[in-house]
Amino acid sequence: MRFGVVRFPGSCDEVDALRACENYGDAELLWHRDADLKGVDAVVIPGGFSYGDYLRTGAIARFSPAMEAVAAFAAAGGPVLGICNGFQVLCEAGLLPGALLLNESLRFTCRQVEVVAAGADSPFLRGVEAGDRLSIPVKHGEGRFWAPDDLLDRLEAGNQIAFRYAPGQNPNGSARDIAGVVNEAGNVLGLMPHPEHAVDPLSGSVDGLRLFSALAGVPA
Repeated sequence: MRFGVVRFPGSCDEVDALRACENYGDAELLWHRDADLKGVDAVVIPGGFSYGDYLRTGAIARFSPAMEAVAAFAAAGGPVLGICNGFQVLCEAGLLPGALLLNESLRFTCRQVEVVAAGADSPFLRGVEAGDRLSIPVKHGEGRFWAPDDLLDRLEAGNQIAFRYAPGQNPNGSARDIAGVVNEAGNVLGLMPHPEHAVDPLSGSVDGLRLFSALAGVPA
């Protein structure tokens, strides 16, 4: 398994994502101006503040040459994981539904939360059963998932909700407690919590490893 982690100006979690991927295969950084994904088997769009979060978060990054390649890769069925700012970029690029808005508190939030798997079908979620709880940190100022009610209903009906915040732990006011969603095909996953920060016992949790190991097809 070869992972590629896209680095934008303003990315700050790409090295952590790279290290998480290296637990289960080879991994390399992909520069945002390079349209060549170098034959990787999976792509991670990491957290951070791509292009300084000017305009809307992710609105500039979605026009980078790398994202054009990522869109083609995803359309061909390639697995893509967007974490926090990466989730925002994927929504801006139209690879995932909905949008990420300012937290209801209007403040940056950084804390450990529990998320509950909702049963979506995705290569990142093999072995993660509906109802499983994962302890993963969040750190964002614009993480409130929003979509019109009719779209939310379609996401529910189409089993596209990957994770919800556990009861009482929604840190941002996300609609229906949504913490992560997948596209219709299931190969693109966006997640506001940071699984790459939950891969070592010293950090308090190794639950994030389950997403990377699932994709690689090996036990966490």
